[in-house]
Amino acid sequence: MTDISVSSIELELTYLASSLPKEINGAAATTLKDIYVPQTDGIHPRLRIRRKGDKYEITKKVPIDENDASAHTELTIPLNQDEFEALEHTSNKVVQKDRYKIVIDGHVAEVDVFTGDLEGLVVIDFEFDTEEEKSNFVAPNVCLADVTQEQFIAGGKLAGKRYADIQDELDRFNFKPLKIS
Repeated sequence: MTDISVSSIELELTYLASSLPKEINGAAATTLKDIYVPQTDGIHPRLRIRRKGDKYEITKKVPIDENDASAHTELTIPLNQDEFEALEHTSNKVVQKDRYKIVIDGHVAEVDVFTGDLEGLVVIDFEFDTEEEKSNFVAPNVCLADVTQEQFIAGGKLAGKRYADIQDELDRFNFKPLKIS
């Protein structure tokens, strides 16, 4: 573990999956546990503690423009296991998922298959190096709907919820629960 922080700008689009991408067959998943520290002002939590396999970190994610959820600055600080365990009980706003990093139609994708209380939810994130690349992106057929700007799908808003809590929102997009068999 290093004691340095990493700051970056993240450009991404998020989609509900219409089906499980065939590319996840045989792909290894990384299990994630995200714990969001709620803000008292009701804004989407910006501080996240994460266990990613056997790695740990704390991240502050802030939108560049409050009206655009597709671009954020991120400041990430690595943690050791003891630090993570000391902080993980600061909030009950938890999201658990298995992440598959794969290539779909030539684009690197992160497929998040939610587990626990959100089982059935599958989203696909695509990250971009430039605004132009993001603007010209054509979503693959495995993508049902672009939900990048939908507040209900943001990790901090999902944290602590059950699938039934967001079903009405998902129904607006004709999303059907997906499971890995």
